[in-house]
Amino acid sequence: MPGSAGPERTCVGCRTRAPADQLLRVVAQDGVAVPDPGRRLPGRGAHLHLDAGCLAQAERRRALPRALRVAGPLDLTTLRVAIGDDHCE
Repeated sequence: MPGSAGPERTCVGCRTRAPADQLLRVVAQDGVAVPDPGRRLPGRGAHLHLDAGCLAQAERRRALPRALRVAGPLDLTTLRVAIGDDHCE
């Protein structure tokens, strides 16, 4: 398709659509939200901008566990480090 920039995905934080290569894919492994920059890890993925504000919105709305279809909360420490968010609760 001419002019196509590739697949688009929706950020679970701000809910805006963006080309997939501008978003970070996240998967759940053993209760931990794991960044998947190579888009190769198995399992259901969710997408997030590399922005602490988007992560905060996703956390406030409990969007990551819902998008990844996991029961209970996820440990976001690894994801915060990957995004560069210095605020850890």
